[in-house]
Amino acid sequence: MKSTTLRTGAWYGDREIHLNFPPAWEVKVLSPDTPPPLTEQEIVEKLEHPGGQPSFRKLCEGKSRPAIIVDDLNRPTPAARVVPLLLQRFREAGIPAQNVTVVMATGTHGKPMPNAMLKKIGPEAASSCRLVVHDCFRDVKRIGRTTFGTPVFVNQNILDCDLVIGVSGICPNHTAGFGGGSKLALGVLGIRSIYYLHFRHLPASWGGDGVRHPFRRELDEIASMIGMQTVISLMIDSNRQIIQMYCGNPREYFHDAVAYCRKIFRAYAPSEADVIITNTYPNDLSLTMARMKGFVPLTHPSSGASKIAIASCSEGPGLHNIFPFMNLPPHYRIRHTLRRLSVLSLDELSAKGKGYLRRKLRKPTGKTQIAGATSNGNSHQPNKPVWLYRPGNQKEHLPSSAPGIQLVTEWSAVVEAVQREQAGRDRLRVLLYACAPLQVPECVATPEAALESYFGHATETISSDVA
Repeated sequence: MKSTTLRTGAWYGDREIHLNFPPAWEVKVLSPDTPPPLTEQEIVEKLEHPGGQPSFRKLCEGKSRPAIIVDDLNRPTPAARVVPLLLQRFREAGIPAQNVTVVMATGTHGKPMPNAMLKKIGPEAASSCRLVVHDCFRDVKRIGRTTFGTPVFVNQNILDCDLVIGVSGICPNHTAGFGGGSKLALGVLGIRSIYYLHFRHLPASWGGDGVRHPFRRELDEIASMIGMQTVISLMIDSNRQIIQMYCGNPREYFHDAVAYCRKIFRAYAPSEADVIITNTYPNDLSLTMARMKGFVPLTHPSSGASKIAIASCSEGPGLHNIFPFMNLPPHYRIRHTLRRLSVLSLDELSAKGKGYLRRKLRKPTGKTQIAGATSNGNSHQPNKPVWLYRPGNQKEHLPSSAPGIQLVTEWSAVVEAVQREQAGRDRLRVLLYACAPLQVPECVATPEAALESYFGHATETISSDVA
């Protein structure tokens, strides 16, 4: 049997799993070629030389109430590697840990588990600092409006501090191209501000170069408004180890950071594979986030391809209040519609209404293309479901099926399902994304080039071992 080893269970063990494949399957693993993890000394050196800013010692002069903003567990950022170093520098500046406020930037995500802060920032900060979990629906105060017209509602606790430092991760993102830098500010805003940001800008697309995108430019402006001029952005590998770190003013470093990330995590698009497997680690905390961050390679398969996702979903279904997947909040559809309409101008509302009427009055063409059918229309095979393999014995419940997803807890059952879908074919071309939430699939020019890229020297071939 052929086998490979993957990581799973971010924040809940971060353990390895072993997958076996039938001998006739031609399995290729797309795994980024990343540099070695940074040492403790390398992290300290980068912290001592923030880009475009004076040292932390200078930043702390005359300050007494600093705030550290960190992302939540839905982001794989290992902030606990950095936060203790920040506390040490605060102490050297005469600021005790009990004067430091740590704000978990949840954005519109669900309420974190009770031990989320301990996991994210480590025991020292969790036991000695003042801890705040952001709630976008309350405890926010309006501080003004951006030049784009967005009213800025921000967590009140941040406004009570005299120095604001962010710690976040640089990973691909749908709306901004990449997370990290000033995007962390979105996580401490009120729901109205977040709706403005999401629905008055077109998304930059997954892994797109959104540095000059209006969404990113407005976030830069908001970061300045809330005093978050210094952001530590961490880049991790497929084992959730820090491989690069940027510190200082994000406007100074973010362009280079995105270029580097796009280069390291570029991957081929799966247009010609028979089976596509996406490992959603290190964003496999919940089904909502695994689907949002880890299913990207499954959105552009070839017709008839089988689709597999691997996700521990240690915290169950999860929640995103703007883009919920399964567990919709009460009256979500009505509230969502009203909020979206509230951010539009009269001209935009009029244009939306006219577009809606045009779609309603448009005459049918008489030709129906079923999703997943081949381009010549001869095959009307609907899209196959995503087989979600959930390894390990998880405490949090998931339903056996969700829209477009079938839950399976045994890998052998996944293999059998694929063999049924592929009509018993023995030789299947399988493409496996080892850490899909970090990877940026790109299209290749022709199917021939795609085949050469997928199954040529650019990928790692799984060796065949005796079972």
